[in-house]
Amino acid sequence: MFKKFAVLFYSIFVLNLVSAQHGEATAGAAPAQELSEKDKVSKENKEFIDHHLLDAHDFTLMVDKEGHHIGFPLPVIVYDNGFHSFMSNKEGFMHGEPTEVDGSFYVLHHEKIYKTDAAGTITLDDHGHPTNEKPLDLSITKSVLIILLVSIFMLVLFGGMAKSYKKSVVPTGAARFLEPLIIFVRDEVAIPNIGHKYKRFMGYLLTVFFFILFLNVLGLMPFGINVTGNITMTFFLAILTYLITTFSANKDYWKHIFWMPGVPVPMKLIMLPIELLGTITKPFALMIRLFANMTAGHIVVMSLIGLIYVFKNFIAGVAFPFLTLVIYLLEVLVAFLQAYIFTMLSALFIGMAVEEHEHEHHAAH
Repeated sequence: MFKKFAVLFYSIFVLNLVSAQHGEATAGAAPAQELSEKDKVSKENKEFIDHHLLDAHDFTLMVDKEGHHIGFPLPVIVYDNGFHSFMSNKEGFMHGEPTEVDGSFYVLHHEKIYKTDAAGTITLDDHGHPTNEKPLDLSITKSVLIILLVSIFMLVLFGGMAKSYKKSVVPTGAARFLEPLIIFVRDEVAIPNIGHKYKRFMGYLLTVFFFILFLNVLGLMPFGINVTGNITMTFFLAILTYLITTFSANKDYWKHIFWMPGVPVPMKLIMLPIELLGTITKPFALMIRLFANMTAGHIVVMSLIGLIYVFKNFIAGVAFPFLTLVIYLLEVLVAFLQAYIFTMLSALFIGMAVEEHEHEHHAAH
């Protein structure tokens, strides 16, 4: 339902854009100018949403009335017959102008770096995709910076908690808030889904829960921080769960996949590829669920705000800010909910892999 709202509000911009274009062809001079202004606002809103959802090679805190981005540059690191590095504010790099580094020229096109000539020529194929050579981009982008900061913050935070418990078992400071969450993950997520082997996986489950939670909360800030809305990030988290599940699985788990007991041989041959495919679809579901829900939330909130500038009337000025506030509060709930769901499903998959089928062993005896 939430993703449907995202598609709905995002589509309003496209419909408004199309109607404005048709209106320009049939209306007079004065109405055409008004529709042209709406067309411009719709395009600006769409570009702003796209920019907010994408990763970036600089960190923008705000944009002034003249359209100047206020923020700070980030290191750009590329590998092209050797490592080359420079700051993203060098020689118009962020404006799509060619930037010379050690005799080579690079251009930033839709937040991707391409090798080009001194004129900054970008060659496009029939589908509008650049055909220029792409160097290996190892830059510290906005998402990478946030990931590093959250990682350091978690090390300091939980390292301090661990030291405080050596002095007293009574939680103090941040531990008063975090300890109930830790106990919740242990008692309501790890133990019910994994069983008595839960201690082996508590480190991972707690790490992934708080990591996703902190990133989701930062994503509610108006700085374009959309790490969990980046499918690369959710793919990496899902791969971690897949690797832990695969390498922790016992022989019963693999037996039920490759040669399911108690099933006729023809059915075993049919079920084998299905079960193997299931091992892949599980982390795929983890990846898409987190990515789609967080991206949808960003699109809905920004689309509602953008509609204020599209319609420019009293009703829009009252209704859309109220709806934005409601959706934003819902996003706070979703930030916690998605961290819980990812952790719970990870624990469930791990539990399925390490489960011991004692009833079958007893039956065999």
